Amino acid sequence: MTLGEITAAVGGTVRDGSDEVTVTAPVVFDSRRIEPGGMFVALPGERVDGHDYAAQAVAAGAVAVLASRPVGIPAVVVDDVPTAYGRLARMVVDRLPDTTVIGVTGSVGKTSTKDILAQVLSAFGETVANRASNNNELGLPYTVTRATADTRYLVLEMGARGVGHVAYLTRLAPPSVSVVTRVGHAHLGEFGSVENIALAKGEIVEALPGEGGLAVLNGDDPLVAAMATRTRARVLTYGIDGPADVRAEDVTVDELGRAAFRLVHEGQAARVRLRLYGLHQASNALAAATVALGLGHPVGAVAEALSRAEAVSPGRMQVTTRPDGVTIINDAYNAAPDAMRAALRALRTMTGGDRRAVAVLGEMAELGEHAAQVHREIGRQVVEAGAGWLVAIGGADAAHYAAAADGGATVVDRAADVAAAWELLRDGLRPGDVVLVKAANSAGLLTLADKLVEEPGAVTA
Repeated sequence: MTLGEITAAVGGTVRDGSDEVTVTAPVVFDSRRIEPGGMFVALPGERVDGHDYAAQAVAAGAVAVLASRPVGIPAVVVDDVPTAYGRLARMVVDRLPDTTVIGVTGSVGKTSTKDILAQVLSAFGETVANRASNNNELGLPYTVTRATADTRYLVLEMGARGVGHVAYLTRLAPPSVSVVTRVGHAHLGEFGSVENIALAKGEIVEALPGEGGLAVLNGDDPLVAAMATRTRARVLTYGIDGPADVRAEDVTVDELGRAAFRLVHEGQAARVRLRLYGLHQASNALAAATVALGLGHPVGAVAEALSRAEAVSPGRMQVTTRPDGVTIINDAYNAAPDAMRAALRALRTMTGGDRRAVAVLGEMAELGEHAAQVHREIGRQVVEAGAGWLVAIGGADAAHYAAAADGGATVVDRAADVAAAWELLRDGLRPGDVVLVKAANSAGLLTLADKLVEEPGAVTA
């Protein structure tokens, strides 16, 4: 696109350059990700002002900047940079009529589902998807501008911290396929109730076109299944526990916690053996399979693609075994109550009954008035999972973990921060231990997980 075309889409004016300057690479808000021919989005911030990095971005190959003021180099100057970035994303989508846009949301499992789905659809055509969890009003435009005319599938994870957020993202990139994984307690403090969470997540279904659209809904979650009434599009449900259009039957879990099942749809069946860790990944894989099947791909080919899928986003059930036999489960990117329970179940399975389970848990965030109760529930879950050792990291909420787990067979230690936890774990881990590291991203446990695997010869599964 030329700067003139971009200006027509987003408003504003071209400064210090020609309307004919052409942008040929993604439009990014991180100057470190600039590609030659790209455009840099100069975002204002409380601590860092993106305008200060404009010259650096140009030196890295950017041909122009999207900015709120002139920066001395070719720029499209607008009143509101994030809003203009979103309008630019919509312009890109509108110029890709042959690309199928797939939106994915849910309280739990949306990133893993997006990652699996992107790998499955890549078997059938060029696919672009969010990297990690770039799922907000900035991450979505960044992902969209990575698409090209050759992109067959554009898989977009859509996050929300309130009612209306998903609806906004669907206006930037209207989906023809929408996926809702599960309604849980993530961000409960911001939404106020589970019902409000369901209302917000269902916005992705309401955005579908009545003809040619497809809603993929988790039939095992009543709040998600009920979203079928919010669209005139075709609906496909998936499930393990009850009736559904696409089912996983004969589900088993091996000694490493990897699920296998029979994928069944319209009388056709094929065996799937996942490389992903945790029984909960079976549901995520089933969601991805339902999209692919709904798009017309054969059961056998979909099952083969599912069986090749791997964990790709950092801190999402990444499993590493150290030379001393200690296995680290790095699931520290984020933590909602339902995801915490699923990870603890995986921890129990992966110990095989003869290895010590170690739960290294930081606090969960954005639970509001429910925080104390939910942290106590997870503390009890640690005991039920058979953990031999709990290291609870943080303040008051970590204390709730510890109090609920104390008094039983689980040894409980408190750590004020990551540094204190590292001291405990460095001296206390034993060969053969299986260690789960999980917390809200704000707790900073990703660095702790990295330190735990920084042993010479560690092998990532």
